[in-house]
Amino acid sequence: MNAPAFILTQMLPSSPFHHHKFHFSAQKPLPSKPSSANRKISSIPRRACLYSFNFHSFGFKKCRVRSSESEQVNQVEEREQKQKQKQPVEKRAYPFHEIEPKWQRYWDDNHTFRTPDEIDTSKPKFYVLDMFPYPSGSGLHVGHPLGYTATDILARFKRMQGYNVLHPMGWDAFGLPAEQYAIETGTHPKITTLRNINRFRFQLKSLGFSYDWDREISTIEPEYYKWTQWIFLQLLKRGLAYQAEVPVNWCPALGTVLANEEVVDGVSERGGHPVIRKPMRQWMLKITAYADRLLEDLDALDWPESVKEMQRNWIGRSEGAEMDFHVLDEDGKERDIKITVYTTRPDTIFGATYLVVAPEHSLLSSLVSDAQSRSVEEYKDLASRKSDLERTELQKEKIGVFSGCYARNPANGESIPIWIADYVLGNYGTGAIMSVPAHDTRDYEFATKYDIPVRWVVKPDGEDSCYSGMAYAGEGTILNSSNSTLGLDINGFPSKVAASKVIEWAEKTGNGKKKVNYKLRDWLFARQRYWGEPIPVVFLEDTGEGVPLPEADLPLKLPDLDDFTPTGTGDPPLSKAVSWVKTTDPSSGKPARRETSTMPQWAGSCWYYLRYMDPKNSEELVNKTKEMYWSPVDVYVGGAEHAVLHLLYSRFWHKVLYDIGVVSTKEPFKCVINQGIILGEVQYMACKDPDGNYVSADSADALGELHKEIIPEEKVMKSGDSFVLKDDHNISLIARAHKMSKSRGNVVNPDDVVFEYGADSLRLYEMFMGPFRDSKTWSTSGIEGVYRFLGRTWRLIVGPPLPNGAFRDGTVTIDDEPTFKQLRTLHKCIAKVTEEIEGTRFNTGISAMMEFTNAAYKWDKLPRSIMEAFVLLLSPYAPHIAEELWFRLGHANSLVYEPFPEANPAYLKDTYIVLPVQINGKTRGTIQVEEGCSEEDAFRLASQDEKLSKHLDGKSIKKRIFVPGKILNVILGSQNVKAGVR
Repeated sequence: MNAPAFILTQMLPSSPFHHHKFHFSAQKPLPSKPSSANRKISSIPRRACLYSFNFHSFGFKKCRVRSSESEQVNQVEEREQKQKQKQPVEKRAYPFHEIEPKWQRYWDDNHTFRTPDEIDTSKPKFYVLDMFPYPSGSGLHVGHPLGYTATDILARFKRMQGYNVLHPMGWDAFGLPAEQYAIETGTHPKITTLRNINRFRFQLKSLGFSYDWDREISTIEPEYYKWTQWIFLQLLKRGLAYQAEVPVNWCPALGTVLANEEVVDGVSERGGHPVIRKPMRQWMLKITAYADRLLEDLDALDWPESVKEMQRNWIGRSEGAEMDFHVLDEDGKERDIKITVYTTRPDTIFGATYLVVAPEHSLLSSLVSDAQSRSVEEYKDLASRKSDLERTELQKEKIGVFSGCYARNPANGESIPIWIADYVLGNYGTGAIMSVPAHDTRDYEFATKYDIPVRWVVKPDGEDSCYSGMAYAGEGTILNSSNSTLGLDINGFPSKVAASKVIEWAEKTGNGKKKVNYKLRDWLFARQRYWGEPIPVVFLEDTGEGVPLPEADLPLKLPDLDDFTPTGTGDPPLSKAVSWVKTTDPSSGKPARRETSTMPQWAGSCWYYLRYMDPKNSEELVNKTKEMYWSPVDVYVGGAEHAVLHLLYSRFWHKVLYDIGVVSTKEPFKCVINQGIILGEVQYMACKDPDGNYVSADSADALGELHKEIIPEEKVMKSGDSFVLKDDHNISLIARAHKMSKSRGNVVNPDDVVFEYGADSLRLYEMFMGPFRDSKTWSTSGIEGVYRFLGRTWRLIVGPPLPNGAFRDGTVTIDDEPTFKQLRTLHKCIAKVTEEIEGTRFNTGISAMMEFTNAAYKWDKLPRSIMEAFVLLLSPYAPHIAEELWFRLGHANSLVYEPFPEANPAYLKDTYIVLPVQINGKTRGTIQVEEGCSEEDAFRLASQDEKLSKHLDGKSIKKRIFVPGKILNVILGSQNVKAGVR
């Protein structure tokens, strides 16, 4: 028996559910009243009881948990004992340490959030999804639950509104980090990946997220990647998957191909070894065939405009022209070689004073003179060490080398030099550009550096001259652009008209043609790695022909390898699985070898949202009826870092699946929301001069290099818009918050927060920090505030703690009918919370509930019906405390499927009216009163009014004439009596 199972065997009998039998199928009823067993939950170490479902819900029977887990649980027990010494039970604002494990077990035991396969499809559906998490070894930090809490609130809210809700979770588990860790430690990546998955699942369950764990999937399971391989075969059938020679990042020292993120400044991130670009035969996916559809269909999506714009820019559709420049020999005559360039500004062709070709251009060897040959080779070697991203960074200085050859500008017949520069990429456009330095900033910088002529051919509209001494990239009126010999004159035309005339002339003379181009490149779909999906293709030994595996032979399983380190030759690690690689073609029976590259990590995450709809289906990717009901995903939440690649690749695969009839919608995700980033706590730093004296940050820049010292928060105070030392208010400080990272040491572990304040406090705080889409700064004092709010809510309904620190059973609510004022307060809260959840403005919804609680504390009595409605409002945000309060309010079943309260418009109307007040028949002022206000209340308000009180103080009241809603007339007598007494 492993350690966690042993611990549970010893501890679970003290669960309040251990001694009860349950007799209904959908959800087991709770005990009729809270028993003393409930309080015994505190004797169970919090994390130990959560492990009860952690290690047995995913379905893996081997490699689940290593022996170190027992050490982890022991550490938890020791830590909890220390915590109890620091924070006795009676000091807790409310007993979250008992409540949360209890309800997490209940939800897990009862499969409370399970979405059945067979559902009532006449009901509306709501499919809310978190972006597929990668289970890293470090587990969650407090930034991760931000999005997960938001989707959970939406899921719980919609369930209570009567929707069929699909809210699943799974793991994007293949990937480079696990393989790198495996190489470094010798631990198989499956072992570490499963261990990480267990860790993530435990943390997610400890936060009370209402995922349907019966639909849990993982990309590393053959039952899942069978269908990833199936999709690849469909792409292959349609010519959308092919092989090509493409440049890759090759590290000779490590003997492996590196991903772009593994290359930093031309060297490997691991070891700092030189990396070069070298061509290698790779699988490609023809995403460019879908470029127009990917672009056009963006308009109808409810996505952030910034995300849509990033995708538009990445696709980069542009209209322009391809122009041919003939290469000249030493005598200036045209050779039988031409360089084709793509330009979006054919109107500027007369300003082209040089050409630039990429270092990997196919014609380069024919363009280099003998004198420049050595310089060009050295430059090519230098360029091969840079990634495409490094080569195209705008802020970096552009360098190049002259080829020694020239070409003829077709528009004016001039001979212009051909240069080689790495800011032009061989895989974009034609791999060559015409450079117009007067009207392109990058070209201008390059021309200035190498003393290349600059010719101005566009004058800005409204300007007398175009010679500004810097590049002008806009449109305007064309000048210096006429050649009667070659038959082209565009002088005086606006840029757009001139561009059309140049294209028309080029097509007529054979010098070019109109062209639509895209920045989007076909997707490199192969990695020379072990830890990925095998590609279901074999190559015949005799011809080398690639043959796809029959669909019936899927999944092609990843073989177990003891040695998954790089081969050192460029062959992928799978080539070491000799018996697996050597095979026969299933169709012909001929000897063949398997593809040894694997799919990239993106593959499994491109379609996982479909598998959640039908996760156990072994016959097809997804049942058509289920797909038609659940598609598309209604709300998809994740970080903005996935705005381009993941979303674009998913959209591409979805459109292919749409074309072959697998899915019924053109797009996978109806609404995408990007949550903000949670930054680490603010760090305060003081500047010190060389003598060790503090210097105000305001003047630090003028004093040169200074030492910076971190100042503890307790020594800091706010002064206006800045922060200063408490001991010296003249010393202003630097205050900055950084993204959480291990290197900065500012990562906050959610386990620690849950242990100290409870999961509901963490959930509530992350929603209360600020607008969901904005970045915000973590503050421990902030979470203490929402913790106090939950404590106040608990004591409001349950009552104050007993002398021993425990709380009574039940609640202090009564069964009296609520007053109009109480109903009005409640329904205003209902309306606000409902509106704010629907608008994902969660922070203001919490504010509304805080206002309700403040108002309720002023009431003499708490009607049960009012507090039941409030608990339901609170439940999507803080489900554990809400479930316990609901139970204490006398309900046998969970509140998960209780109807969400609806605001009654009758209580939302502005019922205040302006009532005129007369003194002895003469109007002296007005007061604001509620409709239905009594005479006593109206007179009391009048007596308190600053203006009216002057006429009433110290005067005797003979009588009052009150017409409800119309007027209050006070008749004064001659006796000296106190106002307010009739």
